[in-house]
Amino acid sequence: MNSRERLIAALEHRQPDRVPVDFGGTAVTGMHVVAVTRLRQSLLGDKNHRVKVIEPYQMLGEIDDEMRAALGIDVVGLIPRKTMFGFENDGWKPFTLFDGTPCLVPVNFNVTTNATGDYLIYPEGDTSAPPSGHMPKGAYFFDSIVRQPPVDEDKLNPTDNVEEFGLLDAETLKWYERRISQLEATGCGVILTMPGTAFGDIALVPAPWMKHPKGIRDIEEWYISTAVRKDYVHAIFEKQCEIGLRNLETLLKLFGDRVQAAFLTGTDFGTQRGLFISKDAYREMFKPYHVRINQFIHQRSKWKTFIHTCGSVYDLLPEFVEAGFDILNPVQCSAACMDARTLKKEFGRHLTFWGGGANTQQTLPFGTPEEVYREVRERIEIFGDGGGFVFDAVHNVQGPTPVANLLAMFKAIKDSR
Repeated sequence: MNSRERLIAALEHRQPDRVPVDFGGTAVTGMHVVAVTRLRQSLLGDKNHRVKVIEPYQMLGEIDDEMRAALGIDVVGLIPRKTMFGFENDGWKPFTLFDGTPCLVPVNFNVTTNATGDYLIYPEGDTSAPPSGHMPKGAYFFDSIVRQPPVDEDKLNPTDNVEEFGLLDAETLKWYERRISQLEATGCGVILTMPGTAFGDIALVPAPWMKHPKGIRDIEEWYISTAVRKDYVHAIFEKQCEIGLRNLETLLKLFGDRVQAAFLTGTDFGTQRGLFISKDAYREMFKPYHVRINQFIHQRSKWKTFIHTCGSVYDLLPEFVEAGFDILNPVQCSAACMDARTLKKEFGRHLTFWGGGANTQQTLPFGTPEEVYREVRERIEIFGDGGGFVFDAVHNVQGPTPVANLLAMFKAIKDSR
């Protein structure tokens, strides 16, 4: 099988010749630029190569053609044209992280330093606007800066929380046409990150790409709103869904079978120990829109739909299946009730597990290479049986992860073939 055939087989719950591997296909299945740099130096020996930061919010590094070949990666990602800070990935310039790692960043990646040495980053790279992201000195990625004035209940208007959603313009569609041709030429499977279909994703609520976002943008206030301002939230979701469906119709016609999977939503519903939304609340506030989006895709294409939701979401998995999702990520097996064997036994017929291959909170960053190797081999044995598994770590690989552990992970993948 080639990489695309391998991914399709896994998504169709057929046994591929080996487990397909994804690192770098989405903003939740990648590697920090520091980890990519160290891994590249170890594998390819190029000490002077600067890795591109293709997702500056989390400072994720590019997995280029050479690295894909060296690591045996089968998936490439069709990510949005603009980054989380509203500028495009082009015009690369050198940058150095706090730990001394050299890299390349987009030309409009503009930062200033505050009194304590922290980095501040700006929407669209415009330093005359209020900063929208903050990286503490010594840290590895940005946090959003909340730019919301006190809520005035009498002036709340749902359209303020919808201003970032719009129909795809001609320039963006031309970009998509060029990009899908480039990705298709790799022979890899393709996952599209669908713009505008993540309902209530708190990474997106603060809108770090916008200079002056209006509406409810504070994360705490947003969570409160899903309980006490339900009509307001539904009004947002209704308009968002309407726009999302129109954009989906356009992209389905444009891409056709050149895309195998669509990353629709990254809204988190779980904590380490359980849900932080009840099943009734999910059914009322989110599921109707998930159903509409999934049905629209499945009625018109062979695309498989991908939901990212961290934590202990075992109790919501039947709801996700019923809502029409085909793929679960990041498969946080260390969370309560998320035992790998149980997940595969109970939901393996309905869901492809895209992730779960290595614990990025504990084993991968803090374990020994031997522990990493054993965990990866075990997860491949469990999840890979009969297809329905795409190997990736549990969320993005973090920057300080020891390179010996990364090498152990990829050795375990190779040895399982």
